[in-house]
Amino acid sequence: MRGWDGFVDLVLGGRCAGCTRPGVTLCGGCRRLLTELTPFRAWPDPSPPGLAPPTAAAPYAGELRNLILAHKEHARYALARPLGELLANVVRASLDQRRAVWVCPVPSPRATVRKRGHDPLGRITKAAVRSLRRQGIDARTADALRVVGRPDDQAGLSAERRTANLDGAFGLRSRWAETLIDQPVLLVDDVITTGSTLTEACRALESRGIQVLGCALLAATARHRTSGS
Repeated sequence: MRGWDGFVDLVLGGRCAGCTRPGVTLCGGCRRLLTELTPFRAWPDPSPPGLAPPTAAAPYAGELRNLILAHKEHARYALARPLGELLANVVRASLDQRRAVWVCPVPSPRATVRKRGHDPLGRITKAAVRSLRRQGIDARTADALRVVGRPDDQAGLSAERRTANLDGAFGLRSRWAETLIDQPVLLVDDVITTGSTLTEACRALESRGIQVLGCALLAATARHRTSGS
């Protein structure tokens, strides 16, 4: 992975994926920016019924947006660790005083993973869990959800059409049915827009008796309202 990022830096002339300044994949300024972000409650507006409380690290804009896209769409693998550490901060903020959690990533369709050549959220989630465990939190990954429908691309869809598009999109992997009962579970994803994807993921878990504490996100689009509750 380091070799691939070095190759990308060479081809692109060595630029920071966040601010595009000449240098390495992640410059010191953008690295500091990630550590200084304060997670906030980011309810979509309007908020879909059934969505567990969402917490995001920052708005989906600027350097953070660039970093998420560089990792997801351009395979800048070296960004997985700093983005994972950022996600770990959001998870920790969502836990209150709890010291244990199952972290459940929202899955992407297999065709999407194949097209990208990697699973961006899966990679970031693993980095987040490692960071949480270094901080003394008993965090574990639960790949409990799978895509069972064939939703269309969500880009450009209204909130209502996104909800209809994702109806029944996720199912619970049977081996997790008993493991997660009465356990602290957080859903994680990279970006929240309308909340329809996360709401459907919540439904898939809660319909099997698994309570979702909340949702931890790297970023929230402009369609949100901040709240302290």
